[in-house]
Amino acid sequence: MHHLIPFLLQHGYTVLFIWVFVETIGLPIPSVPLLITVGALAGLGQMKLFLCIGLGVCAALSSDLFWYYMGRRRGGQLLSLLCRISLEPDSCVRRTENLFLRYGSRSLLIAKFLPGLSVMSTPLAGMIRMRLSLFLFFDCIGAILWVGSFTALGYLFSEELDHALAYTERMGNLLLVLVAGGLSIYILRKYSLRRRFLRELFVARITPEELKQKLDSGEDIMMIDVRHALDFKADPYIIPGALHIPSEQFESYPQVPKDREVVVYCT
Repeated sequence: MHHLIPFLLQHGYTVLFIWVFVETIGLPIPSVPLLITVGALAGLGQMKLFLCIGLGVCAALSSDLFWYYMGRRRGGQLLSLLCRISLEPDSCVRRTENLFLRYGSRSLLIAKFLPGLSVMSTPLAGMIRMRLSLFLFFDCIGAILWVGSFTALGYLFSEELDHALAYTERMGNLLLVLVAGGLSIYILRKYSLRRRFLRELFVARITPEELKQKLDSGEDIMMIDVRHALDFKADPYIIPGALHIPSEQFESYPQVPKDREVVVYCT
């Protein structure tokens, strides 16, 4: 672990920018430990605190602008792609949409503090046509809060850096095994839950062609569009005869029949 510090002292600013950019672009590489470390080094006089914060914010804004414009151009297709590669396909987009619906543009202030929501929130802002000036204002403040808080935390506890590094050095490879093992168990569990969810979904699935055949044959079918209100606003088209009932209201909605086939669809 002690070899990390000389490397950061030599390449720290470049590593910081690339690392934060890579995480905010969507790869599961957490930046918080690095932000705390560079903050601690700044506290020890080895790096410049405000330069570290500035580089981290610029890196986050660069990737956020990329996703914002991709959201404006690709919309729901992009969110569907991000959802498919997520370890939580049943909730990754919905949680972000609920956050936006409740707090609007202010949700960008806290999105980076919530794992999984940072990458989803920026293309969603583009998809719902949030004004660029408004997006930049709230996203910039959110990035400053996120980068600044963890960097400041490292700065305040910089004197403890050597003690922490010495402790991890004593643990040696055991620490690496524990961290890698815990991460592997977490990913395998999420992957297992994802596969089970997709299997259950596949069993109850109906293709658009099958649905059309049923409708053409005169079967009494109720169709329900369960898209989130933000999805519906971005693409306000519905299958003729279908009802739009967001999934959060589905089970309690009085017009959902219990005695005939119901077909639900989303994005």
